Amino acid sequence: MADHINLIKLSVGSESVADIAHWQKHRSKQLKGGQYYHLTRMWPKREADLLNGGSIYWVVSGVLQCRQRVLRLDEIIGKDGIRRCGLILDPEIVLTEHQLKRPFQGWRYLKPEDASRDLPAHRASDEAIPPKLSAALAEIGVR
Repeated sequence: MADHINLIKLSVGSESVADIAHWQKHRSKQLKGGQYYHLTRMWPKREADLLNGGSIYWVVSGVLQCRQRVLRLDEIIGKDGIRRCGLILDPEIVLTEHQLKRPFQGWRYLKPEDASRDLPAHRASDEAIPPKLSAALAEIGVR
C-alpha cells in the first residue's frame, strides 16, 4: 500500500496542458518565492500523506492529462481575512496517460492505485492529442 495520497482537480478554463503551463507562468499574483501556488479554500486533512510524495492531477476538458508534485502547503490569508491553503507546486508538469473524469467541484483525494501512470520519457514530447479525440480514446480504454 502506498504511503502517500494525491489530489485531483479540474483545470477550469484550460483546453490543454499547455494552457495550464501558460497560466501558471504568467500568474504573477500567485507566486510565492518564485513558485506557483494553487489557492483553495479547504486545507487537506491528509496533509502529511499529501506531502509524502503526492501530486495534484489535472483534469483538462474532461480528461485527466497531467500532474504536478505538491511541494508544501502554505497558509494564505486573503484580503477578506479568511485563511486559505496555497498548494505550492513543482513547476514541472508531468504528462500522464489519459483517463476520462466526470465533472466535480473542488478537489478530491486520489489514491495512488487509481492515478494515471506517467507517460514514458520517450513519449513526453508527443504532440498533444486534441481533447475530443483523447476523451474518445480514454472512453474505449486506450490510454
